[in-house]
Amino acid sequence: MSRTRSAQYDVRGRTVFITGAARGIGKASAERLHRKGANVALVGLEPERLEENAAALGERAMFYEADVTDLDAMQDAVAATVERFGGIDVAIANAGIAFIGALATAPVEQVERTLAVNLLGVWRTDRAVIDQITKSQGYLLNVASLAAVAHGPLMGPYTATKAGVEAMTDALRMESAPSGAQIGCAYFGFIDTDLVRASYATSPAEILNKRAPAFMRNPAPLSSAIDAIERGIERRSARVWAPRWVGAMLTLRGLFQPLTERRLLSEPEELREALRLADPASGSVPEQDPLLGVAAQGLPVADRGTTRQSAPIARG
Repeated sequence: MSRTRSAQYDVRGRTVFITGAARGIGKASAERLHRKGANVALVGLEPERLEENAAALGERAMFYEADVTDLDAMQDAVAATVERFGGIDVAIANAGIAFIGALATAPVEQVERTLAVNLLGVWRTDRAVIDQITKSQGYLLNVASLAAVAHGPLMGPYTATKAGVEAMTDALRMESAPSGAQIGCAYFGFIDTDLVRASYATSPAEILNKRAPAFMRNPAPLSSAIDAIERGIERRSARVWAPRWVGAMLTLRGLFQPLTERRLLSEPEELREALRLADPASGSVPEQDPLLGVAAQGLPVADRGTTRQSAPIARG
């Protein structure tokens, strides 16, 4: 029997599949939904963190090491989750990375890794899990960003992927509607996560952030994003966002981009200096993990490079 949007969707006893669950939004979402009574499958690239997170949750939690750029690995992760819990009712395609760099000067492999994880990784996650979501008439949430509609400098690959996630989600929502499944898109501003903190700490970002309004410049609490995800699942919403002002930006998207460009170009020397500092030739670009991007800057050196490309791990 199909469910209406007005009926609250209760995750108690249901299974939630989450990518990028080693840290940040993915980890916190797993914790919140597990407390609500859901089974949770934590999927990602950092097996030690995933194992620790799953162990902390205890019963009704498992983890699976998989790279979202590998469709076979994602299908295996889905199969392992179904074997453990009997099916998948909710999926959150959350995995994402970012590198600091300009389109003209950033290492090609960093640009292509961003495209592979943030856009094609979401598509591969969706493709791997959609049969389960359709079967359960469940809910799939793709995590995009305010960057889907606000395209700033030094964020070219990131903004391109998030705009692509939004468009892909809209199409999948319509394609899935006849089955009774619902597909949502999450738009988050700057949330207090490893990725945002590391990005803000770079010299180019410090320069550009001077031109941003204070309400946008200060990262919002992680809990604001998790609250939005929880409400989105309960209502099986087409769109969720956090902080609250992001909703206004989505409504005014036609005005937001030209205003942003005008504000930045009013001080061309600042933009020029940010671009110079972001050029690897300047020697000022911090080391960025080839798999995890800028978010790995907050890790101790001993913890970097621990992701493996060998056989995946499934434990619970």
